[in-house]
Amino acid sequence: MNTNRVGRYKKILSGDFSYNAFVPNFLPPVPPIKIDDTMQMLLSNADRALGALNIVTELLPDSDYFIFSYLRKEAALSSQIEGTQATFVDVAKAQAGAVDNETPQDYPEIINYINAINYGLKRIREDDFPMTLRLLREIHERILKGVRGQYKTPGEFRKSQNWIGGASINTASYIPPTADDMIMGMKNLESFIHDKKPMPVLIKIGLIHSQFETVHPFLDGNGRVGRLLITLLLCHYGLLAKPALYLSEYFKAFRSEYYDKLHAVHERGDFEDWLKYFIEGIWLVAEEATSTAMKIKALKDRDILKLSSLSAQSSRNAIKLFENLFKSPVMTVSDVSKHTGLSYANANNLVKKLMDLQILELVVERERNRVFAYTEYINLFRNRESYKRQLN
Repeated sequence: MNTNRVGRYKKILSGDFSYNAFVPNFLPPVPPIKIDDTMQMLLSNADRALGALNIVTELLPDSDYFIFSYLRKEAALSSQIEGTQATFVDVAKAQAGAVDNETPQDYPEIINYINAINYGLKRIREDDFPMTLRLLREIHERILKGVRGQYKTPGEFRKSQNWIGGASINTASYIPPTADDMIMGMKNLESFIHDKKPMPVLIKIGLIHSQFETVHPFLDGNGRVGRLLITLLLCHYGLLAKPALYLSEYFKAFRSEYYDKLHAVHERGDFEDWLKYFIEGIWLVAEEATSTAMKIKALKDRDILKLSSLSAQSSRNAIKLFENLFKSPVMTVSDVSKHTGLSYANANNLVKKLMDLQILELVVERERNRVFAYTEYINLFRNRESYKRQLN
């Protein structure tokens, strides 16, 4: 059986048949990660891109709106990797109370993801709660609450064998460690998170993500928790001042490569190739997020200028509504009334004025509760079809 620096396969007898579960070695790797010229270049560029993103998010007015929209996009993409059909726009509509027959019914999975990462960030920042296995279980519970996978012990590490790929364990493409070996692996992972020995932080986070996916501690939801963990760790270690970077779009754009690189870790012990892919993703996504933040600022400046053409009273109400559009870019007239304090009729007139200024657009036409969207803003968070890769 294959044995390498990452771990070994262990033969497990189960009734009349046997299977080979992979048992990873504890972190950090032995021998240590080799940092060649390419990896050093990637680390330098990623650090520089993260620094630029931190500066932009600190200086960007109302950066919380930008961060919330990025989180909404990440939640949709991370869930889509697991088969969810709902999109960024579907969730924005749902949060505006504009669910209709065309809205995919799995949108609550994305809302759960949003709630889970907000909970995790609050715990490590406001509550000063350490990154622990307990926190991961609490996050997992919130991801699966009331949605697909809700019967697969949310908030608990598995007590039985799981597998990846194939209709049964006999046809699986990968079998993680047994429940007992998994617990040992997770305890080591927690220790490694808090290990003070010197190591480039991005390498450390990349190792934690690959180890988490190798151990696969939950019966369901491992992918979502593992991707969410990356942003939590970037904040935990101080590389991100605000949670403005998420890798699901990069992983989705190069999905087969993502799985191939992780597979090569446990099959060949190739940490280095995985880490180069991972760190390149941090670099490219940080640059993309910085660019998006600057585009949002330019869009906001342009549209504020448009609103100044309205009468004084209309302009005040329009600006009050406009500020809310960055957090809730999809609204009904009732929402506008609530945000501005205007009567329904006056809110309706205000919407018409923003449509005339080409800020709002009618996206769902119906007799009651028509739905309007700040489409240009939403388009800034549309999924990228590709990234300009540096290593391929």
